[in-house]
Amino acid sequence: MDDDRPRSRRGLLRAAIFVLSAALFGAFLHAAWDRPYLLVPFAVIGVGFGVFRWWSHRRLVRMLRRGDVGEIIAHWSQSFDRIPHAETMAPLMTATAFAAYGRVDDARRALACAARGPAWDAALEHRLFLDVILSTFEGEGDHAAQQASKLNALPMPDRRDVQERVGTLRQAASALVRAFQHRAQPGDLTRLEAASENSPLVHWAMRYAAAIVAIDAGERDKARALIDGAPRWPTESAFRNFHDEITGLLGA
Repeated sequence: MDDDRPRSRRGLLRAAIFVLSAALFGAFLHAAWDRPYLLVPFAVIGVGFGVFRWWSHRRLVRMLRRGDVGEIIAHWSQSFDRIPHAETMAPLMTATAFAAYGRVDDARRALACAARGPAWDAALEHRLFLDVILSTFEGEGDHAAQQASKLNALPMPDRRDVQERVGTLRQAASALVRAFQHRAQPGDLTRLEAASENSPLVHWAMRYAAAIVAIDAGERDKARALIDGAPRWPTESAFRNFHDEITGLLGA
């Protein structure tokens, strides 16, 4: 019975603080109705926060499109020690960064370091997506197509906004496989371009696939525009060969 009294007092204190905060906020709004200038500092803070978030997002997008894997991993690694199941997720994220920029061997090595267990099992979609990309770049088109089918057969997330993003990326993964097999379907070029714009991590992977589709469709100028401005890839990246081969076909 005595133990219940402190809890009761704490509950009353929290309720009192909530009511007092609400009353003060209401009083502030009432005063601001007569003197709108009181809201100016809050408006400035709100706009400043929005600008900061926009600027941070743009800076991240630019970093991802630069294609410097070392810079990306260094950026991500700042949070590796804080993420749950880091022994699984940190290598998975590292492998994703390598794979997204054509560093196939490095991605496979990072993937081999990931601890197996519940977190590994829970990351099935992540692993399937990785395998689709890596197998495609390794020239294992049939295996990549099988994995893409498994990826598209997974249940969709509950949230509608997430469903759209996940669905778009899954479809783009299948389109990427078909592009490298020279078996593009109607709409694949649009799917790949959309994924390159909406998912900056795989921007260049999707654009090289889109360029292949464009070349196969006889749209050489389109293909040239898709890879214009690409970074100078290191020799260990499959993108180096993709870029040289595509520019050779285009006569650039």
